[in-house]
Amino acid sequence: MHDIGFIRDLAIVMLVAGATTVLLHRLRLPVLPGYILAGVLIGPHTPGVFVTNPRTIDDISNLGVVLLMFTLGLEFSVRKLREVGGGILLVAVAEVAFMLWVGYELGRVFGWSGRDALFLGAIMSLSSTMVATRTLRESGMRQRPFARLVVGMLVAEDMLTIVILTLLTAVAIGGAVQTGMALSLIGHLGLFVVVGMLAGLLLVPRLVDYVASFGNNEMLLVSVLGICFGASLLAAWLGFSVALGAFLAGAVVAEARCATRVVHLVEPLRDMFAALFFVAIGLKIDPAVLVDYIVPALAIAAVVIVGKTLACSVGCFFVGHDVRTAMCAGMSMAQIGEFSFVIATLGLSLGAVSHFIYPIAVASALICMVSAPYMARSADGVIRLGRRVTPRALRLLVSSYSGWLENLRPVEDNAVIAAMLRRLLWHIAVNVILIVTLFTIGAYVNAHGWDLFSRVGIYRNLRHTLIWATALFLSLPFLIAVYRKAEALGMLLAELGIRERFAGSYTQAIRQVLARLIPLAALLLLALLVGALGSTILPPRGVALSLLAVVLVLAVVLWRALVRVHARLQAALRDTLDKSLDESGH
Repeated sequence: MHDIGFIRDLAIVMLVAGATTVLLHRLRLPVLPGYILAGVLIGPHTPGVFVTNPRTIDDISNLGVVLLMFTLGLEFSVRKLREVGGGILLVAVAEVAFMLWVGYELGRVFGWSGRDALFLGAIMSLSSTMVATRTLRESGMRQRPFARLVVGMLVAEDMLTIVILTLLTAVAIGGAVQTGMALSLIGHLGLFVVVGMLAGLLLVPRLVDYVASFGNNEMLLVSVLGICFGASLLAAWLGFSVALGAFLAGAVVAEARCATRVVHLVEPLRDMFAALFFVAIGLKIDPAVLVDYIVPALAIAAVVIVGKTLACSVGCFFVGHDVRTAMCAGMSMAQIGEFSFVIATLGLSLGAVSHFIYPIAVASALICMVSAPYMARSADGVIRLGRRVTPRALRLLVSSYSGWLENLRPVEDNAVIAAMLRRLLWHIAVNVILIVTLFTIGAYVNAHGWDLFSRVGIYRNLRHTLIWATALFLSLPFLIAVYRKAEALGMLLAELGIRERFAGSYTQAIRQVLARLIPLAALLLLALLVGALGSTILPPRGVALSLLAVVLVLAVVLWRALVRVHARLQAALRDTLDKSLDESGH
């Protein structure tokens, strides 16, 4: 009887979704919010209900989540990530981190618990791929220059989705944000993601291409859906989210040579299960509860729209795009959607968040979805208004910065200098990775070797002091190398970017300021990096400040010796690589 009931409820959901699609298309209104409202109307909290079985609602929702996350994973690929570019990837990472922090702080302002606030930050941090791409397509803006930036940031956010889902699952299962159990679960989840991606990239694309070689579309579709549900089942069996398994499956299938054909086959299923997913969201919503939380929902939606617009616009501008393009890209990213629902569902299913998180997430996302088309269409008007109210001095500063970035672009005249820039940035990145590795080893020793320290009478504070001081001292050659490379980078950027036609008589002064600011900024970022990496092994504040003072004195006294040590390490590494290349050449 349950099977018949499920088919009946599924039929009702599909009929309502079909009618909603036709009606909203005729009214020229967004379809996705319409699906949610249709789900509310036929759900168990509305008079004259059609779908009441909670198990059916959960089954439909889970089915929609699996297929939706699989198709979103198909749109993400390592190849696309390489095409995004380092600048846009950096903008996406900074924007997601900023919104995660803003959402967490907003939750604390509301008086919510730490986990509720953390999940709110995650809900607010990820833009909706479906809403953004549909808005671009339906408004006829897919060919405009900013659309490429939007797609690039969405692809980068898809990558960050894996990280966020992994961390939130660990926090939810561990029962607290800072417990050792949560850290252990993060390690297990990270291992699952890494092993799953590596094994998947080695095996799944070849398997999919082999199946595709038979030329049978039915065989190919059934096979990739089997991979999708198999990965979801494996993730659930290991105690993780089915959404995470489905997304990883889509990401590895996307690396197959026949990925375009797979996407074409899966597109109808994507549209159908997207409708199922959004209608199922509406089925879970109690309108009375929605009304009770409308004020925080409005506040969250406003913060999302303003915060994402500013973060993405400023980020795109700083990596080299003009104001109009950056602003249009930022306003197109100013929404949340399917990932927010997945995160809220994850928190509820694992009992990690309060019951009000889900309706608030839905209400906030609905407001953002409805406003998205109007935001995209009003971008040009907002830019014109901004130009009228912006002071002349600020406009001059913006145009000077754009001109400076234009001078930094690798063209024939400065191709050699561009190669020097890349080499400096590469050296900085390698040294930062070595610093991260040292502090990661320190955290690992602290977590897994504490009993060895205890046997010789070294307990928590002294253990943290010894490990942190050792990691910091061993990092000194690399920290100094980063500072020296940043100093050279500052001088090079100042000479290359500050031209007399922009700065006039202030050219030399501005060059000197810029040449000093870049290494100082590098020092600040290094201090934040060391603080973040050493947070789990940080000694008491007074001891930490004393150690920092000692290390600074050592750095000044031993500067030349540490520079020589780093040079020898760099030469040894280069010799090893050269020998490896020679041996492979023979």
